[in-house]
Amino acid sequence: MVSTFDIQPAGPFSLRSAGSFAGGFAASIGSGGPSSSGMVMAFPVEGWAGSAAVSVSQADDGVVHTRATTTGNPDMGTIRRQVARCLSLDHDAGGWPEVGARDPVIGRLQEQYDYLRPVCFYSAYEAVTSFVIGQRIARRQSARIKAWLGEQLGDRIELDGVVQTAFPRPQRLLDLTDGPGLNAEKVDRLHGIARAALDGRLDTERLRSLPMDHAMTELMSLNGVGPFTAEGTLLRGCGVVDELPRDPLSRDAITELYVLDTLDDAGWAEITDRWRPYRMWATVLLRVGWERARSGRSYRHQAR
Repeated sequence: MVSTFDIQPAGPFSLRSAGSFAGGFAASIGSGGPSSSGMVMAFPVEGWAGSAAVSVSQADDGVVHTRATTTGNPDMGTIRRQVARCLSLDHDAGGWPEVGARDPVIGRLQEQYDYLRPVCFYSAYEAVTSFVIGQRIARRQSARIKAWLGEQLGDRIELDGVVQTAFPRPQRLLDLTDGPGLNAEKVDRLHGIARAALDGRLDTERLRSLPMDHAMTELMSLNGVGPFTAEGTLLRGCGVVDELPRDPLSRDAITELYVLDTLDDAGWAEITDRWRPYRMWATVLLRVGWERARSGRSYRHQAR
């Protein structure tokens, strides 16, 4: 059975721009990717009663249309929330152009990338598993491992005559014993994440509602999750809007794009304060522009 729902973006939004996020949607976020009509998403639905495949398109009037099929009996309201959150459509971007008006560097990038909003992981669970899988290996290898896990343990969902494969639901990830590129330590860490998801400790909306330091502490209680993975899970998995990443590459991007000799804490605060209440969105846009300007240089997986 096919279900449909529409999302009316508040403020400027381009699905085409979202589809090219970080050089390619699927490799960066999860199962699915750009399609002839927009994009296809495939993911385990929070609550873990099943998985969904969702075709997403955008009409000329800006409305985002979806068609979804599922396995099991997942909640359709949750599917809608995950799709909207993944595309940052669960936030009002009416004030997003004003950030570009205050800051010409951001304004230029907004025009260049059609007011790109961050594209997030489908859930905190998929984010943290992705970061743990990717620790100390190349991004391409991480993507291959995630695809293999989907093929071996993920749900298969047919949509428009094509079978989509989702990342494994946590109860299925507990069946993992070994796999290419996964040593015993990583398997143990993934099992711990799966149990946390089943216990409700990785509920995306709950984590997003917590103060960042509190949420970071909760995530770092999981085996294998350090500050980098915890922060990435919150910023890229939970879809926060006005937090700032603490990684040095974001400061490097500011230093280069704002043509600065150095960037101390005071200068960093002065620039990023212009971006409120969209500091995370502005940081992501800045990083996309910086990475693409540096001849295909991509995000690097870092240590825990």
